[in-house]
Amino acid sequence: MRRTDRLFELIQILRDGQLHRGRDMADKLNISLRTLYRDMDTLIASGIPVEGERGLGYMMTAPITLPPLNLTLEELEALHLGLAVVAKATDPDMQKAADTLSAKIDAVLPEDRSAPASGWGFAVYPFEEAARGFMHMAPLRAAIRSRRKVDITYRSKEGEDTKRTVRPLQMEYWGRVWTLTAWCETRAAFRVFRVDRITTLDVSFASFEEEPGKMLADYHATLEQPDA
Repeated sequence: MRRTDRLFELIQILRDGQLHRGRDMADKLNISLRTLYRDMDTLIASGIPVEGERGLGYMMTAPITLPPLNLTLEELEALHLGLAVVAKATDPDMQKAADTLSAKIDAVLPEDRSAPASGWGFAVYPFEEAARGFMHMAPLRAAIRSRRKVDITYRSKEGEDTKRTVRPLQMEYWGRVWTLTAWCETRAAFRVFRVDRITTLDVSFASFEEEPGKMLADYHATLEQPDA
């Protein structure tokens, strides 16, 4: 069972508001007690109203649940943008609510995909950083659909700016951070860019055709190659 599915099942178990022993929940999900404790720590850290501790048991207090939702990337982007705005509010309670809501979203994102090589994880980047990239989201989506090359200025984590011409292939969400997978013509290789580190972006009039070795499927194939 995937971790995302386990977290969902644990919430369903706890919805009755009764006290549940960790061992009983672990046996029901056919997982180790150690794994159960890690999952419970994740739920509590995500803001799920759960009380309890190891050795005693857990119970959910005043739960408010929603039915499962299937969100498109555009819907997730809109939700993310709204959270970024609320997180900048002066009301500390609303700031906290935005932060815990984002953590809940991050906790249930699919994990059956390969994370970027730089190790970008879930729920670790502050809203202010992520919000800087939103101005580029619409033109990047349009460039991907129309297969237009894009000229960008990209700032590395060391603060160095480089000019790149890229073929945008895919955007993904990694817990408050959006990334762009592209074929970088400047480096003649695939690259994954954090969108919030793109300081300037111009969609070129030059289009590109799919070429063997430079397509999204080729990039995915590189992720499936075993380590040497």
